[in-house]
Amino acid sequence: MHVFVTGATGFIGTAIVQELLSGGHQVLGLARSDASAKKLIEAGAKVLRGDLEDLESLKAGAAQTTGVIHAGFIHDFTRFPAVCQVDKKAIETIGEVLAGSDRPLIVTSGTALVSPGKLATEDMIAPVNPAWPRASEQAANNAAALGVRTAIIRLSPSVHGHDDKHGFVPILVNIAREKGFSAYIGEGQNRWNAVHRLDAAYLYRLALENAAPGARYHAAAEEGITVKAIAGAIAKQLNIPVKSIAPEAAAEHFGWFAQMAAIDCPASSTWTQEQLNWHPAHSALLTDIENGVYTK
Repeated sequence: MHVFVTGATGFIGTAIVQELLSGGHQVLGLARSDASAKKLIEAGAKVLRGDLEDLESLKAGAAQTTGVIHAGFIHDFTRFPAVCQVDKKAIETIGEVLAGSDRPLIVTSGTALVSPGKLATEDMIAPVNPAWPRASEQAANNAAALGVRTAIIRLSPSVHGHDDKHGFVPILVNIAREKGFSAYIGEGQNRWNAVHRLDAAYLYRLALENAAPGARYHAAAEEGITVKAIAGAIAKQLNIPVKSIAPEAAAEHFGWFAQMAAIDCPASSTWTQEQLNWHPAHSALLTDIENGVYTK
């Protein structure tokens, strides 16, 4: 298959590109800079210059390929509502090009807000949350209404592994270094689910090749790891204390990240594993932290 990949040079996207190429697919990667283009060429992919706000480049990529993986997102949390709208428009633009065809469109979402406080499963519909206005699943549904063969990959809050510079664990590490201690909120029993980026990349390929139309898949290798355990592992690596902070102090300590530091979001991937024969095989989150992946 000839696959157009947005976010092709990002932390997850680079792994997706390698997975697709290893699986015998051709890849056309979206690149907004010379450095990104060079990275794709060296990997063995072809390059389309553009970005998520350049809708003509998205149309061109979708028009000349037989499948699309939308893994791109602008990680600028200072204008989060705006970049969520960019994401939504990008998906809908690609969907308009694919309308009425049998070409797959794999869209990226997340597990974190599907069912806070309860185990999230693939059959659950993600609610619209004004506090976290990412609308990728709604945009995928809009594309499906046009006759596009869509499927959704819900990523874990922690997609971990080497070269993770901007994910949630690096945020916790940076805050811990700045404050001089690694913190969790209250008893720290709220849970994140997690997946290694190479396992996530494999799931994208499986979904591209075998997804049922309209299906939602969970890239969650571990159902739930307490934030207390994550904070403790970070503290040990940085040789600093680990402390509990009161909920009312969370905003001051974590800043804009307080909501994610407090969220309880376990997620199951049992159905995903059964449907796509996906069996995560790479290292666990705490293993990566304990091996110094985030602190060396």
